[in-house]
Amino acid sequence: MTPARRALRTTTAAALSATVLAGATSVLAPAAQAAPAAPHPSTAAAAADTSVRFVDIPGDGGTTLAANVVAPADTSRRHPLVVLPTSWSMPQVEYLAQAKKLADSGYVVVSYNTRGFWQSGGRIETAGPPDVADASKVIDWALANTAADPDHIGMAGVSYGAGISLLAAGSDPRIKAVVSMSGWSDLIGSIYSGRTQHAQAAGLLGGAGALTGRPSDELNQVLEDFLGSNLAKEQDMIEWGRKRSAATYLDKINANGAAIMLGNAWGDSIFPPNSYADFYEKLTGPKRLEFRPGDHATAEFGGLFGLPNDTWEHSRRWLDRYLKGERNGIDREQPVQLMSRTGGGYEGYGSWSAVPSERRRVALDRAETVTANHDSGANAGTVMLTGALDQFLKLPPLASIPLLPRSYAAVWQTGAYATEQRIRGTVSLHTTVTSDKADGTAVAYLYDVGPLGVGKLVSNAPVTFHDRTPGKPFPVDLDLFSTAYDVPAGHRLALVVDTVDPLYIEHNPDGAHLTFSSPDADPSYLSVPVRD
Repeated sequence: MTPARRALRTTTAAALSATVLAGATSVLAPAAQAAPAAPHPSTAAAAADTSVRFVDIPGDGGTTLAANVVAPADTSRRHPLVVLPTSWSMPQVEYLAQAKKLADSGYVVVSYNTRGFWQSGGRIETAGPPDVADASKVIDWALANTAADPDHIGMAGVSYGAGISLLAAGSDPRIKAVVSMSGWSDLIGSIYSGRTQHAQAAGLLGGAGALTGRPSDELNQVLEDFLGSNLAKEQDMIEWGRKRSAATYLDKINANGAAIMLGNAWGDSIFPPNSYADFYEKLTGPKRLEFRPGDHATAEFGGLFGLPNDTWEHSRRWLDRYLKGERNGIDREQPVQLMSRTGGGYEGYGSWSAVPSERRRVALDRAETVTANHDSGANAGTVMLTGALDQFLKLPPLASIPLLPRSYAAVWQTGAYATEQRIRGTVSLHTTVTSDKADGTAVAYLYDVGPLGVGKLVSNAPVTFHDRTPGKPFPVDLDLFSTAYDVPAGHRLALVVDTVDPLYIEHNPDGAHLTFSSPDADPSYLSVPVRD
């Protein structure tokens, strides 16, 4: 490592640590809390005091994991244990504020820097087998070195920590509860959906990993092949991702029976919500699914500084119910909780499949041809920023639908709706595509269009094809990213399809043309899930 890069990493580490620690220390003063009504002996009364200590824990293969332990000062009894793996590129102080709140209410909390990052040893394995084994090693250490109760163990985390927690639930039956915030269940389905590289997401993860950690040779090679569109290595990349996806180990997770809470943001530009929804439906144990406005980890971020935060509050209630046995009512609430991007509180549903009341079909009965390699002006925004603007300012990406150049964008619009349309779930597109080239990419956008023609982005998704016979039509089915959005009365929906978006790598050869048609034998349509 060059001195300049070492200095940059040290400075960045200090800055991030100071920022997170500053927020954490605002809540680290001991505070008495009301006694929970839980049968676990450690919760007969709230902890009067807590201790914080920084430790090194031997991980898988003896790799040192930098960690901190926040625990009740009372060691005369056992306390439920919560293990918190850090997010990608975050320092080990990331969770101190929340760890303090958990410890104040009677938990032993162990947070550790995942291998390859900051002060922990090893190299970045991207939630590979060594990371999953590390989680169990941390549990082993906590049982041997703290007052942790071996029968009441949970894991939780944001982003990278969320993914590792889910994977660990499939390998370690001691884990009884998991809270997975802004994570993934299908890694390839998240960053390679529609067979299209999510370039900004992968680039951000790769750059942050190189700045704050030590990527493994395998990760470097996968990123090089992925961003370089090396189709010869596509199957290898898919298999690499499968090993790092909780969906691969669904049967083991169900067999172990941990109570699992999943939470994500509608606009998560790194791990879109679709795969979480599919995974949730297949879980057989106690489960909960929450979707709310925001981008990657923005819904949880304020809670890292000890600020009031419903995501973390719901997480603590979940852990209290399934680690302490508290009858706090969370298991009697509707298990699917959604918040519309356009306003209002949470809506409860019995299952993900029950979210829409019906699906309304919009016919796409006019053929459209576009010239590839030109950005029409329709786009899905910027990773980590777009969803946050939508969350805090109700400002999704905008486009003037009448002004979109029709040579570069195919456009279909509904009539103006007489009543509000409450879109809930996953919008799907079925169409027939003909290209004059063997390879290509298309990006579909759904807009809420007001009376002046300005469209607000409701959802989007890319799709890529390879090795098609030029001039031969083929069907395409594409699920857009799941959402909850209320289209006002008097507005209309517009479907826009073009071939270029800064979020994605496109595969259109120079001079390519794509035609979207609706054969009589196989009509094209948009299927919109709505709630009465």
